[in-house]
Amino acid sequence: MSPLEELQKMEHRIGDLEKENKRLQETVQFLTQKLYGKSSEKTASLPVGVEQLSLFDEAETAASRAASEPTIEQIQSYQRKKQVGERAELLQDLPHEKRLCQVQDRCCDVCHSELVWVGEAFVRTEMEFSTARVQAIDIYRESLECRTCRKEDKPQMKKATTPTPVIQHSMASASSVAWVMYQKFVNSMPLYRQEKEWKSIGLDLSRATMANWMIAATRDWLKPLVNRLHELLVQERYLHADETPLQVMNEKGRKNTTPSYMWIYSSGQHRAPIRIFEYQPGRGAKYPQAFLKGFKGYLHSDAYSGYANLAGTIPCLCWAHLRRKFVEALPLETKHPEESLASEGIAYCNKFFELEAQLASHPPEERKEQRLVQEKPVLDAFWSWVETAKGKVLPKSKLGEALKYARNHRQELMNYLQDGNCVISNNLAENSIRPFTVGRKNWLFSGSPRGGNRKCSDLQHRRDSKGKWIEPVQISSLSVATVTSGCISSAAGAT
Repeated sequence: MSPLEELQKMEHRIGDLEKENKRLQETVQFLTQKLYGKSSEKTASLPVGVEQLSLFDEAETAASRAASEPTIEQIQSYQRKKQVGERAELLQDLPHEKRLCQVQDRCCDVCHSELVWVGEAFVRTEMEFSTARVQAIDIYRESLECRTCRKEDKPQMKKATTPTPVIQHSMASASSVAWVMYQKFVNSMPLYRQEKEWKSIGLDLSRATMANWMIAATRDWLKPLVNRLHELLVQERYLHADETPLQVMNEKGRKNTTPSYMWIYSSGQHRAPIRIFEYQPGRGAKYPQAFLKGFKGYLHSDAYSGYANLAGTIPCLCWAHLRRKFVEALPLETKHPEESLASEGIAYCNKFFELEAQLASHPPEERKEQRLVQEKPVLDAFWSWVETAKGKVLPKSKLGEALKYARNHRQELMNYLQDGNCVISNNLAENSIRPFTVGRKNWLFSGSPRGGNRKCSDLQHRRDSKGKWIEPVQISSLSVATVTSGCISSAAGAT
């Protein structure tokens, strides 16, 4: 090999090493940011200036920024404005109790004559919190007898009916089971902590008993409703799906470190809310295929391959996931060459969400038409930018991966244009599964597959007094006795 060829070979090798070094530095920065940096993806929290993200409204942003900047005199003279009536409005729906502070010594300090009442004056309003208490309810049944029939040797007795117990042969009441579930799934309090709390208020209630309560309540009260909800869900035309890992112990044939998954399936944003959680030991495509059997319509999800090629479904991928990839591609150094490209990608995504917010109140057909008028030109510009930008970055860099993700899933990201009821993100499913992920940080794992099946968070969808659907809340926030008034998803267990 000639010296010139050796030199060219070494230069090529040096170039490859420089690219690899750059990629590794980017990986270290990304992991450091994940470990110690802010997790917020809001534009205001990103390490770039507003000007760099204002791809479509530079003039408006600059004008609003100049107008909003206070002067030194304004800062020095600033005082926080009191909101008149704010406290009264906050407390108006609470029951009020009048407490009169009386004068103890009712004699005059000068002549010692008896004082006469002349009036009272309002001083302030306080909010009082009453701690939980536990009491035993002894249930008796009344018996009646017909004395006339008795005289005729035809004894006739009648006994009062008693309410069906929530759990047969148990001391559990509807309120106690609901409170255990509320603490577990709304407040993310594991049963061993609840055990201590019950003891502090006078009842030595074991975690095993509480776990059995939830198992029985799930089996007898919630499971039939979940099955009915499942039937209704697969009849919808717009669904959301997501999954999150869960560690399950003592699963036959699997190591304790093998990840299991909690899946969530949700009705569309513009439909009556149904959220169903399902535990499965894996992440294979067979699980959503089995659950969504019979569903035909638009499925909003991330780009996980398990959701692809489901019979009868049209995939709608999440633009929030794509935006997150551009956010992760932002370098820490403000003068990095990739910074402007990553911020341009974020600016395009921001524009789509801004336009969607403006169209949120429109009817579906009008929303579809306006998307083609307002968003389609921006989409065309975005895809043109993606094709141009891909040649300016390393393929294996964070920005290169973000551009590759966009190019590989272009059609799925565009499918929301086909129907006005579709949305551009899967945030609905992600927000629904977030309470479970918060609780997971406390209870850490399920003790068995049975516990994993019980951990499918109980979400309830109810109508208010006017018949209007309200946001889903955890079933545990209600008495189990009122469960039948709503629609509930799967029930949960404990560790």
